[in-house]
Amino acid sequence: MKYSNLETFEKFGFLINLIYKMYSNFLVQYKHPYNISFLWNFGFLSGIFLAIQIVTGLLLTMSYTAHIQFAFHSIYNIMNELNYGWVMRYFHLNIASFFFFFLAVYIHIFKAIYYSSYKQSRSVVWFIGIIIYILMMGTAFLGYVLPWGQMSFWAATVITNFITVIPIFGLDVVQWVWAGFSINNATLTRFFSLHYLLPFLILVFVLLHLTILHIISIKGNNPLGLHTSDDNKITFDPYSYIKDYYYLIAFLIIVIIVIFWFPESLNHPDNYIKANPLSTPPHIVPEWYFLPFYAILRCISNKMYGIIVMFLCIIMFFFLPLMNRNKIKSSLFHFINKQKNWFLIVNLTYLGILGYNSPIFPYVEVGLICTHLHLFYFILLLLVAITLNKMYYNRTLVQNTYNITSPYMIYYGERNE
Repeated sequence: MKYSNLETFEKFGFLINLIYKMYSNFLVQYKHPYNISFLWNFGFLSGIFLAIQIVTGLLLTMSYTAHIQFAFHSIYNIMNELNYGWVMRYFHLNIASFFFFFLAVYIHIFKAIYYSSYKQSRSVVWFIGIIIYILMMGTAFLGYVLPWGQMSFWAATVITNFITVIPIFGLDVVQWVWAGFSINNATLTRFFSLHYLLPFLILVFVLLHLTILHIISIKGNNPLGLHTSDDNKITFDPYSYIKDYYYLIAFLIIVIIVIFWFPESLNHPDNYIKANPLSTPPHIVPEWYFLPFYAILRCISNKMYGIIVMFLCIIMFFFLPLMNRNKIKSSLFHFINKQKNWFLIVNLTYLGILGYNSPIFPYVEVGLICTHLHLFYFILLLLVAITLNKMYYNRTLVQNTYNITSPYMIYYGERNE
């Protein structure tokens, strides 16, 4: 019996030692360039917000009823009858809906685009990150349906009807998703089950994202886009953690202010009306993080073409590492890339503003222009990469003419006489 206990202890000791080594290598002793800016902290914030969403979501599932007759009233019960239920729901609702979880993720993505963090050895990390983003969008949509208000019901109706554009089998597939000829109780149950399970799938991809980042990506990216030796790197603990905790505390203060003073600031009033299939809201508006893509869908009159373009605008981010072949990574030393990246951010923001407004003139027409400009960004990225690589970044010619050691000197280096 003593031998058995010793053997069990050795097995658990090996497991604990393995976990400790992974924690130490990935989160304590892992080295990164010392000149990274505050934009690198939003990856950490995204992970913290994901953990908060999972914990509050698990607590909410204990009191939620996935039934079309009781779902709306179960939300009312959580808010008014359950002890501190309103705190859990407002945390879960506002961290996703207000400018926190998705804002942190969007800043994290645009930071990677601006500094070309998706290039070279980090391409796999970028691919997994885009998969996480798509899963987040799906999870957010499923969660938006669960309160079973007017906006929830009609959002589910609009989004699931996308499937009907599939040739031949579209109607059969959407009826299979609905488990009937319209959205019903089985549909809500399926959406609740998927909304419960997808965050754990996201968590798996996040862990894979971090593992590949810290194992395969040996060259840590930085604002200059240059490879740095270990002499110019610092460890996570304590230097990065101090910055991470500073921004985490700042964001949590804002979260608390929003939850206790402005909890319903981004929630649509129609969602406090129980779902009624016989009454369509005058203006269906999704959550703010869906507004750019909603504007793209709405500005194209042809349903199939609109859905294809909308998904194309999302999927194109997946192919950025294959399209941007510039030898200079950071936009700090690439004037054209810098302008293109800011153009992408401004254009998507303006699409979001257009998506919030009613589908009337001139919002629809301007949205159509912005949609084509969004697609033009990726075409321009490929053309600029091909052209400039041929014109300016021939390494053999440049190195024979100039004494170049960094991308900065490509623009500002002087010829050695």
